[in-house]
Amino acid sequence: MDRFIIRGGQRLSGEIHISGAKNAGLKLMAAGLLTSERLILSNVPQIADIRLMAQLLRQHGIDVTAQDDSGRVLAIGGEVTSIEAPYDIVSKMRASILVLGPLLARMRKARVSLPGGCAIGTRPVDMHLRGLEAMGAKISLENGYIHASAPKGLQGDKIVLPFASVGATENLLMAATLAKGRTEIINAAREPEISDLATCLNRMGARITGLGTGSLIIDGVDALHGAEHAIMPDRIECGTYACAAGITGGDVLLVGGQLQDFGAAIQSFEECGVEVSAAPGGIRVRRDQPLRGVDIMTEPFPGFPTDMQAQFMAMLSIAEGASMITETIFENRFMHVPELNRMGAHINVHKSSAIIRGVSRLSGAPVMATDLRASFSLILAGLAAEGETSVSRVYHLDRGYEKVDEKLAAIGADIARITGDS
Repeated sequence: MDRFIIRGGQRLSGEIHISGAKNAGLKLMAAGLLTSERLILSNVPQIADIRLMAQLLRQHGIDVTAQDDSGRVLAIGGEVTSIEAPYDIVSKMRASILVLGPLLARMRKARVSLPGGCAIGTRPVDMHLRGLEAMGAKISLENGYIHASAPKGLQGDKIVLPFASVGATENLLMAATLAKGRTEIINAAREPEISDLATCLNRMGARITGLGTGSLIIDGVDALHGAEHAIMPDRIECGTYACAAGITGGDVLLVGGQLQDFGAAIQSFEECGVEVSAAPGGIRVRRDQPLRGVDIMTEPFPGFPTDMQAQFMAMLSIAEGASMITETIFENRFMHVPELNRMGAHINVHKSSAIIRGVSRLSGAPVMATDLRASFSLILAGLAAEGETSVSRVYHLDRGYEKVDEKLAAIGADIARITGDS
C-alpha cells in the first residue's frame, strides 16, 4: 500500500498547473450515455475516479477511447448494451449514481446499484429518485438496486429541490434533456461544475437556460448529438494548492485557475492572511504575514465549499488565535481531526462544529487518510510540520488528485511516494 513521506519546513514557490475538474469530468462522461454519437472531452484529469467511470461506461456498452498518448482527450459514445450499473463498480464511487438519469432518459429503464464512495456521510439519493418520479418514472428499490422505468419516456415537470443538491441537480438536468416538454428545476445547485455540464449538454443539442442560477429550465429534445468540450479547471485542486502556499508562507502561481470559481473561499483566505489574486494565466497565492484565525461555515456554492473544509482546517491549525469551522453539508466530515491532533494540532469537535486553537508548530507523525479531501489535509500539515510525516492509505487521494508528489516537489516540497509496504 503506497504512502507519502514528507519532511516539512520548506517554503513553496513556483508554478502548479491545475488539472481538469474531477467533479465536472465524471458527470460529463456520464452525459456520453445520452447519445450514440461521440462526445469528445479534453482536459481530462488523470485520476482513479476517471478510470473507474470509464470502466462503468464500458460496462454499459459505451466505447471510451483515449485520443492521444496523454489520455487527456477521451472519445465517448456508442450504443447502450446494458442498463445495469453493477454493485462492484458503483460501490467504489458515489458519482456512479449519475448514470441513472441518462440511462432512464435514453433507454427508458435502468438498474443501478445504490452508490458508495468516501465515508463522509449518508448522502441519500432520495432527491434524485423523487425528481425522476415527478417526471413520470416508476422506481423501486430491490436487493440494493434502484429499478427505474419510464416506458413512454420521461415527461417535463416543475421540480422543487428541498436542498440545493449538486448530484440531484445534475442527474435531473441530464434526464430532462430528453424528456417531453419543459422541466424546471427550482433551488438547483449553482456550482460551476453544473454550468460546465449544462454548457456541454447545450453543445450536444440540449436546450437549457438559467445557467449559474437556482432555476434551470430545460426544454426537452428528441435526441442529442456529439460535441467537443474542454473540462473546466478543478477549483478544489486549485484551492487545495492555495492552502499549500498559505500554510508554508509561500508564493505560488496556479496556472489555469479561475478566481470566479472560488466563491466565498476568497474572503476566507484574505481574512486569515493569505493573498489570492488574479494573475496572467491563473491565480497567484502568497502569504507574507502570520496566519489569523477565522470562522467558516460550509455552504452550497457560492458559499464556502465542503470539499475545502479539511484543507483549510490544516492551515488554520497553525494560525494565531482560535477558529471555528461548521460543517452543514455532510455529517461525518471531521474524521481527519484525530490525525491532525496526532501532529500537535489542538482541535475539538462538538456536533457539527470544530474549534481550532492555533499552535505555534506541528510535529511530523505517522497518520492515516480517511477520505479524499482529508488525505490532502494531512499532506498540508506535513508540509508545515517539523520532522517527518508519513501519510498512509493515499489511494483515497489518488481518486481525485493528479501527480501530487510531482506537483508539490516542483515548487520546493520535500515529498516522496513510497510504493508498497516498504
